[in-house]
Amino acid sequence: MAGLHSLALGFGRAVSRFGPLLLRLAAGVTVLWFLFRLLGAAPFRAGLSAVTWQAVVVAVTLTALTTACSAWRWRVVARALGIDIGLPRAIGAYYRSLFLNSVLIGGALGDVHRAVTHGRRAGDMARGLRAVAWERLCGQIIQAVVTVVVLLTVPSPVRPALPYILAGLAGVAACAALVVMRAARRGRSRLARAARAVSDDLRHGVLAKDVWPRLALASMLVVAGHTATFVIAARVAGSTAPLGELLALLMVVQTATVIPLSIGGWGLREGAAAWAFGAAGLGAASGVTIAVLYAVLMLAAVSPGAGLLLIDVVRRRRDQKQPVESKPPSPAPLALEVTRD
Repeated sequence: MAGLHSLALGFGRAVSRFGPLLLRLAAGVTVLWFLFRLLGAAPFRAGLSAVTWQAVVVAVTLTALTTACSAWRWRVVARALGIDIGLPRAIGAYYRSLFLNSVLIGGALGDVHRAVTHGRRAGDMARGLRAVAWERLCGQIIQAVVTVVVLLTVPSPVRPALPYILAGLAGVAACAALVVMRAARRGRSRLARAARAVSDDLRHGVLAKDVWPRLALASMLVVAGHTATFVIAARVAGSTAPLGELLALLMVVQTATVIPLSIGGWGLREGAAAWAFGAAGLGAASGVTIAVLYAVLMLAAVSPGAGLLLIDVVRRRRDQKQPVESKPPSPAPLALEVTRD
């Protein structure tokens, strides 16, 4: 019985530790497998073969601008929470996180790496983690707002269901706010402390009158840059859909990429593109081709992050191999002869 109990405990720990990771892996693989079964490999090959050096150059340029805006947004949030980071260092850290998000399961481990590294360097792990969390949340909220405005303005397959989706999201947000406010007023539990930290961050940091306008501006520039890259991928892939309709469909696809159930972004992005373009009468295969081309362009655009990570590894190994300089031996004290008269 004791052996079975320990085995059950070990299995429970393994599930709690690796369960979310395996779920994300399974979700991404399942969507890709379904698309392969439904459409074959032709849309994926078409997306890979559509890559041109001109498109890569444009994607690299736009991503450099959006990364600088994202790093500035992160710096604004960090300074509002009481910790600082220089803009060049923030840009480098953001490139690292973008590359890791593009190649690792879940699409968020790069942000975790960025948060932990910044927290350790700033000497305040909690604030470092919260700064990255608020920065990402602000970006996603602005993206959601822009997406809603576009989908309400331009006809799309999502438009009929949009009021119900918005009502559900509003209900969830109201419940979350109510829970946070009540928890912040109760006792000294861990939940109460977390709720008070969230409340303080919002009142004195993120929503401060000299902070949120800059966060909104940076986030809108980021959304514009990513959308422009997506439009370029669609045009290079041969899509002739009107720009307004294309923007609405691409907003749907970008919203799907926020959900952390993918393999470096692969899976839900292609599935959402297949559904959106198929529902709009433009062909599911065309949506997959555009999504694949966009993924390749973005991987090339964030490749500087791989170079920075490699430099970090080389630097750490060099520091580990560097011999510790030993102090030169101190000179032996001079022996004084005592002579007697």
